[in-house]
Amino acid sequence: MATGNEEPTLTVDELAARAGVTVRTVRFYGTRGLLPPPVIGPRRVGHYGPAHLSRLALIEELQHQGMTLAAIERYLEQLPPDLSAHDLAIHRALVASWAPDAAEDLERAELERRAGRALTEPDVDRLVAMGVLERREGDGGFRVDVGLLRLGVELLDVPIAHETILAARTVLLEHTRSAAQELTRLFRDEVWNPYREREADPEHVKAMKSLSAHMQPMVLQALLTAFQRSLKEELRAAFTAE
Repeated sequence: MATGNEEPTLTVDELAARAGVTVRTVRFYGTRGLLPPPVIGPRRVGHYGPAHLSRLALIEELQHQGMTLAAIERYLEQLPPDLSAHDLAIHRALVASWAPDAAEDLERAELERRAGRALTEPDVDRLVAMGVLERREGDGGFRVDVGLLRLGVELLDVPIAHETILAARTVLLEHTRSAAQELTRLFRDEVWNPYREREADPEHVKAMKSLSAHMQPMVLQALLTAFQRSLKEELRAAFTAE
């Protein structure tokens, strides 16, 4: 069983079962460099941790977005090598947000099975506040953003008040919407409009199709990296004693 920390405690069979892939797939990703090697324990048994599980989930989401293995390799190569399972879960949640329909209707038992734990009513309230799920009226079920579920469950144990979560979500929505509007304007004015003027150029059309296929994950990665760096700087300035 995996623990809540970063210790590698899963065998390859357990990792594959938790990730919903085959052992052959896990080993194939390892040979391609998509997964870091396991920690070798007693009797030469390899052990995997939460970061491996989160990385497999991220690979699955990138494939769902239509990226090839070669493109996924390039994407993962640009990530900092010391990302934790939590950091990888954030990347996966952001990439999943581009999916046209990442929500599913789940009953309470299935929701708790996907979450990997029992959920109290305060837990559900916090997940609702984070935008991870919505209560369905009348039948006690839930509309769940499956791309955000794993990250939301991890955040349940973070000691943050319900009101603070709501305030933080409002701030994030406001500023990310503003960033999205500015990026859309920039792409329209600097990329799309010139493309429309050169539709007869086959090479330019090919380049634009390639850019369109991979633009969303690249923009998300750039936004996340910039945000992480800015947040670290702000927290350092706010909490470092003078």
